[in-house]
Amino acid sequence: MSDTAVLRRHFGDVSALRERYALAEPFPHIVLDDFLDESTLGRAIDEFPDLDEAQWTNYLHVNERKYANSDLDTWAPILRDIATQLMSDPFVRLVEEITGISDLIADPALDGGGLHTSIAGGYLNVHTDFTSHHVHPTWERRVNLLLYLNRDWDPSYGGDLELWDAQMTRCVTKVAPIANRVVLFTTTPDAFHGHPVPLAAPQGVSRKSLALYYFTESEHAVARPTQYRARPDDGWRRILIAADQQALRAYDVAKRRLGLSDDTASRLLGRLDRSKRRPQG
Repeated sequence: MSDTAVLRRHFGDVSALRERYALAEPFPHIVLDDFLDESTLGRAIDEFPDLDEAQWTNYLHVNERKYANSDLDTWAPILRDIATQLMSDPFVRLVEEITGISDLIADPALDGGGLHTSIAGGYLNVHTDFTSHHVHPTWERRVNLLLYLNRDWDPSYGGDLELWDAQMTRCVTKVAPIANRVVLFTTTPDAFHGHPVPLAAPQGVSRKSLALYYFTESEHAVARPTQYRARPDDGWRRILIAADQQALRAYDVAKRRLGLSDDTASRLLGRLDRSKRRPQG
């Protein structure tokens, strides 16, 4: 596959895309449909791996219920090819042109990224992202790319990506996670986003995406964990959201200082979740 073979179309006037990106509300972003050619898209969806809760990273706590697989070696060849091309120099240069951010660095380690999936009841509370790479502390996180791989997505399932204003007073825009749609956005301390409404998909249907993050080198990168925020109508749940945030902050500090992987925490969270779902009696 050539470096641009996965793309369905040329991007055309990149300057126009850059203007759309810069002017978007509530923070710089752009939504691009028909991203992959149809053959590549079909294979990617068909070969997206089934969820294995014992093997995938379990993000199962108050602020989120999702699963992730960042081990490229376990992916189907077409998914590896797509990720590789989205981390290639030509594509990274394109991301720089659209976002206006120079000297971006792709992350082959997929820190926090990779394949993501959520099943019925899954959600991700509104948040801003962690600010620096866990292995490369001088890498400052700057741009997110989300590619959705959900064929025949019914709006009744929910799962929309919500973009909120900096004051967390309202959701400014929603993006449905339909197949072949890419969302590109700048990560800043007030770029609040998530899909906080629990997924209403039927059994056997999951919300699937590929997430890649781009960084820049910075001597002054500040290490800050993911920052979750309650919505105005979250009521008493804001107490749980805040308490979980404190626990995650402590875990993030330990992870950075001790070089921990997410494997141990994932296994523990997975066991706890499965025990809660186990029929009693």
